[in-house]
Amino acid sequence: MAVLVVDPIAADGVDALARHTPVDVRLGLSREAFFELIPGYEGLVVRSETKVTADVIRAGTKLQVIGRAGVGVDNIDVDAATARGIVVVNAPAGNTIAVAEHTLGLIIAAARNIPQASAALREGRWERSKFMGVEIHGKTLGVLGLGRIGTEVAKRALGFEMRLIAHDPYVSQEHASRIGVGLVDFDTLLAESDFLTIHVPATPQTDGVIGKTEFTRMKPTAWIVNCSRGGIVDEDALLDALDLGAIAGAALDVFREEPATNLALLRHPRIVTTPHLAASTVEAQVNVAVELAEQIVAVLEGRPAAFAVNAPAVSAETARVLTPYAQMAQVLGNLATQLAEGQLRRVEITYSGEIAEYDTAAPRAAVIRGLLQPISEETVTLVNATIVARNRGLNITERKSGETENYANLITVRVETDRGRSLVGGTIIAAEPHIVRIDDYWVSVVPTGGYVLLTHHTDQPGMIGRLGTILGENDINISAMQVGRERPRGPALMLSFVDDPIPPKVFKRIREIPGFEYVKAVRI
Repeated sequence: MAVLVVDPIAADGVDALARHTPVDVRLGLSREAFFELIPGYEGLVVRSETKVTADVIRAGTKLQVIGRAGVGVDNIDVDAATARGIVVVNAPAGNTIAVAEHTLGLIIAAARNIPQASAALREGRWERSKFMGVEIHGKTLGVLGLGRIGTEVAKRALGFEMRLIAHDPYVSQEHASRIGVGLVDFDTLLAESDFLTIHVPATPQTDGVIGKTEFTRMKPTAWIVNCSRGGIVDEDALLDALDLGAIAGAALDVFREEPATNLALLRHPRIVTTPHLAASTVEAQVNVAVELAEQIVAVLEGRPAAFAVNAPAVSAETARVLTPYAQMAQVLGNLATQLAEGQLRRVEITYSGEIAEYDTAAPRAAVIRGLLQPISEETVTLVNATIVARNRGLNITERKSGETENYANLITVRVETDRGRSLVGGTIIAAEPHIVRIDDYWVSVVPTGGYVLLTHHTDQPGMIGRLGTILGENDINISAMQVGRERPRGPALMLSFVDDPIPPKVFKRIREIPGFEYVKAVRI
């Protein structure tokens, strides 16, 4: 077996591969040369430069593993690789310390005006009084996202005797307490942070999560720090907040569009910036390369890889039965995340019917992936699901039963938080996933990714009409509607499928309808 390296990685990674298998390093290949070479290799190593498209994967007739020296795999067609049985691996942990240290470096640089003072002195200006700073000792550090990197930042901030708070509904109180962090809600995080550091992935849910409204909730003396992903902080809103004095300043390593050289934001006097350097240390590049080499060697030797992005192969019979349920299980986990409010405490997955007889590792991993998808910087797979859940302190249990209610096979996900419980259930009907239970109500919903308004109310005349009137007045079209009820004129659950997101002002009016006890907007 042999491995082809087409993008630059640290020599230590190449050496680690070479101890187990022949390695060819061929950088700067033309497309034609790449396609000519790839059929001769079982392994391929890339960084972000090379695009591993479906055409490349088809040409790599002997490929068993594709490795990305870094966190993301956006330059690899993972679906095409999975269809060919090729394992895709990455190295998400190798740069953790580098990013954590860079975050603390930006915090100190911002607090003490180090870049501005250095630039002034280089220009021949000795302006001590102009660059009066603040100590970070005793200040409150707010951490948005207490995953792998957020945790390491928190540990280091303790050495500066900072007060630590964090918002992350997907870690347990026990995990936060072990590292000396107090968990708070999002509004409290904004209001109390002297420095707010961001460590969540770039997803539709986190895009622009720090914007105009959020800046108004922060202290005018607060700084915001982003070494995560561009776009999480609304750059236009940040510039306005700085001009208005809504916050003291910002320290940014990442931007929505990179390279970012012409942004007006970069020229603001209260900005500290670096050009996406958080992971750029000699040690991090070595760690990433060696970590990736270990993954590739494991796959080529027939062992599981800890950071496989796609699931390894299963038997044909197991795949036939469980693949549709694994896909549905991810939908259940994602819906449960949207319905849950408060701090996650425990998750219980129940398999009922024929599926209970099989190894349920795949649907379990899919539930965890769905739960964490909006917030986790890690790719959750069959291989690492248990590790990811354990690292976040999540208490996940499973139950199996040969008998089921109403359906031949059923998966239910029950989520408990500090503010209550929610339950969702699903099955496969006519080869399609169906959500068939939400809390105590039986429903039948085919997940399409559409917008759904869930309401709990008392079943009585006029309730549907009142809701329809408000939506109609605001040009929001209802495409379908379902009502599940315990009994006539008793408690009921209504699902209203709409074509567009519901604006906050409309959502507020709906919540004010007499008799509506609970209103929630989700995507199913």
